[in-house]
Amino acid sequence: MNTKEMHVAFEQAYGKKAEKVFFSPGRVNLIGEHTDYNGGCVFPCALSFGAWLLIGKNADKVLRFRSLNMPQVYEIAIDAIKPQPDRAWCNYALGCIDIIKRRHPEAKLESGYDLLYFGNVPAGAGLSSSAAMEVVTARAFTEEMAVSDRGGYPCGYNDDKKYRTELALIGQACEHEYAGVMCGVMDQFASAQGKKDHAIYLNCDTLEFEHVPVKLEGIKVVITNTHSPHHLDSGAYNDRVRQCKTAVEQICKVKPIKFLAELTPEDWKDVKGAISDPIAKKRARHVVGEVARTAAAVEALKKGEIAYFGELMTASHVSLRDDYEVTGKELDTLAEAAWQVEGVLGSRMTGGGFGGCTVSLVKDEAIEEFKAFVGKEYEEKTGLKADFYVAEIGDGVMRLE
Repeated sequence: MNTKEMHVAFEQAYGKKAEKVFFSPGRVNLIGEHTDYNGGCVFPCALSFGAWLLIGKNADKVLRFRSLNMPQVYEIAIDAIKPQPDRAWCNYALGCIDIIKRRHPEAKLESGYDLLYFGNVPAGAGLSSSAAMEVVTARAFTEEMAVSDRGGYPCGYNDDKKYRTELALIGQACEHEYAGVMCGVMDQFASAQGKKDHAIYLNCDTLEFEHVPVKLEGIKVVITNTHSPHHLDSGAYNDRVRQCKTAVEQICKVKPIKFLAELTPEDWKDVKGAISDPIAKKRARHVVGEVARTAAAVEALKKGEIAYFGELMTASHVSLRDDYEVTGKELDTLAEAAWQVEGVLGSRMTGGGFGGCTVSLVKDEAIEEFKAFVGKEYEEKTGLKADFYVAEIGDGVMRLE
């Protein structure tokens, strides 16, 4: 669907023309999984697909939410904003509006709005469809609710990077408070700060980051969708957050730390004995190793050592499978099939896990064989059909019209 068709849909839904259009991308994380909420570094990039938002003011003092992807329609008074029951999809947008008001007391919501969303990020694929919705809403409403517009950036910001970081933090707070997922900031940050043909080396504790050029001569980033939806809810994901906190508490008996990511592999040898909980120990071992792998992968990419980068991706998957236990049959089947294809440099699950997608580095001449072999193996072993996307690395959130 193109923006012209979205405009038609908006006019059909609301009987008037949309006033503004915004876009925010999904993301894929090349390496650095489940490190973000542990104070570590990640290495995501924004994708060329994502979430669009068309808006228009109304005089009724209500927020009307419609999506071209979902049938539910919501209407909420602007003075009665609160989380909606039954895992309502509008919570990912509604929460951002509420959090803007709380983080920026000068921001005023004085009008009602008619909203229409459209997303082409495969739902449940672990490519951050929710973060894209959050960030596109934050971008639109920081502009709409701004008291002033200094230097072109709303809510008092006069620096593009700081403004985009704020959009990410608004989205993360929404995920915590309105969706009940205690996620790190990576997904929203990639959606806000993305840059075409670059990945983001992000320290999730300090929010310091670097745009690193992704130069893959003769190699493509291929995303494979399990079509086994991942479920980041208050269950298994939040369990791992708690298990990591347990590990930190027990390590602090011998070495004071705030986050597991502060530990080097050498430190780990000295402190691992302090963790009495065997599950917490496995989770911590993954985080320490993944932080080191991510740093090594970034350096490998800068040096053009793509084969080594791929090896680190594969090692990441093994750790996520064995120590963090977030892969499952579908993701493991895809990764293990990919490893058998000549011309695949590396393959791993990406995102929170529990279903979703893998990301693979594949030589151009091997892409068709990769799709055929991995697709066949996957269907034979799971009964499901995989989808393949050759990724294009795009820019972060923007106003289109």
